[in-house]
Amino acid sequence: MSPDVLEGFFQATQANTIFAVAAGCLVGLIVGMIPGLTISTGIIIVLPLTFVLEPEISIALLLGLYVSGMTGGSFSAILLNIPGTPSASATALDGNPMAKRGEAGRALGIAITASFVGGLFSFLCLFLISPLLAEVALQFQSPDLFSLMLFGLTIICSFAAKSLVKGLLAAVIGLAIVTIGQDPMMGTQRFTFGQINLTAGIHFLTALIGLFAIPQLVDNFASLGKAASDDGNAAKIKSVLPKLADLKLMRLPISIGSPIGSFLGILPGAGGPIAAFISYDYTRKLSKNPEEFGKGSTQGIAAPEAANNAVTGGALIPMMTLGIPGDPVTAILIAALLIHGLVPGPLLFIENGEFAYGVIFSFFWANIFNIIIALIGLRFLVKVLVIPRTLLMPSIAILCVIGSYALRNNFFDVYVMFGFGMLGLAMRWLDMPVVPLLLAMVLGRQIEEHLRVSLIASKNDITVFFTSPFSLFFLCLAAASVFWSFWAEHKTKQKQKQQI
Repeated sequence: MSPDVLEGFFQATQANTIFAVAAGCLVGLIVGMIPGLTISTGIIIVLPLTFVLEPEISIALLLGLYVSGMTGGSFSAILLNIPGTPSASATALDGNPMAKRGEAGRALGIAITASFVGGLFSFLCLFLISPLLAEVALQFQSPDLFSLMLFGLTIICSFAAKSLVKGLLAAVIGLAIVTIGQDPMMGTQRFTFGQINLTAGIHFLTALIGLFAIPQLVDNFASLGKAASDDGNAAKIKSVLPKLADLKLMRLPISIGSPIGSFLGILPGAGGPIAAFISYDYTRKLSKNPEEFGKGSTQGIAAPEAANNAVTGGALIPMMTLGIPGDPVTAILIAALLIHGLVPGPLLFIENGEFAYGVIFSFFWANIFNIIIALIGLRFLVKVLVIPRTLLMPSIAILCVIGSYALRNNFFDVYVMFGFGMLGLAMRWLDMPVVPLLLAMVLGRQIEEHLRVSLIASKNDITVFFTSPFSLFFLCLAAASVFWSFWAEHKTKQKQKQQI
């Protein structure tokens, strides 16, 4: 066994790291179950607290929040029929009918168990695939890395938007924002307009808080009078441990949801909702009792829950090995690593191997504490669902302001955060996806650097991107993803016209 693996394991099993994982799991379950909050918002709120912590403790805390946030979303989906996270939408289809039959505890136990198994499966994929993929990625040169990141950007634009044009436009806006500040090659100022506060560029996390938190807060403030009331399902929670009959029924959906979730997690932009609904659909087709789906089926709860938690480990694979986030949460994790001076990518396993494996084993502990805290503290955790939003939302708004200011101790960043909040609201009203803009801000600087280094090395010969096998492969994939999106959008419009 590699020394880095052993050192990473001991790093992840230190008392401080274990405590950070457990604390992150507790916060994640609470954030995930509160309708209107997202895992991304929860991590953004917690992130400023990690600036003073060691890198391994910071990432362990955020991983705990990430894993448990997925599970927490199913709590409100089952009890209130309001998914706490988008990934839990499929869980509500059978979870809430089971709860209405007076079996809320059983439904929650099935969801928690399936989430645990799906998370462990994705941990094995992360542990086995990441080092191998990192070894291949070490052979990439600047043209290959440029094409790879361009592919990641195009595929997330196509997956994350109903309209590919809107997705690409959002990515272009993100790339334009990245150009503000100092030129990465020459060191000259660009688009600062004489504003000294813009010399260092737009801080990624400042923009992130504005793009995600402000629109969520506005939505929640707008719906204060429409807050869902507890229908009494929380009071009906009895035993949450699945019965032996349920465990037998869960074998099929878990064996379907876990690999689907892990695979789709690796694809940038696919995400938990797609994995959950695909797993739900496949399980229903292969089930011996498909007529029970939608009426409180055990398999209908287990399939999406196994899938959306398997997505977490899958999304970490491209993040750690290629530096490409698999979803918005891993994009924030990349920012957290960069803050601590660690660059995700193939060199992470070479230069900081013990840290890379420490992250992997922290993910394992996150799944362990997720099921422990969820099962033991479930009756107390669901009480959070009755906290008045009139108290919760102002507290989150204050934390967003403090977090923006704390990044660089500059109140200018607070104004920038509000500015990006207005941009996020405008994009929401225009039905433009925020995720491509977010990914463009994460990858933009690296895309520019690899592009310019490649052109300088080849004396401005653009064919350098087509002579490298890896680069040509990724460019073909990027073109295929764009073409496929246009074709799918065209087919959808054709069907709509035929129905009219």
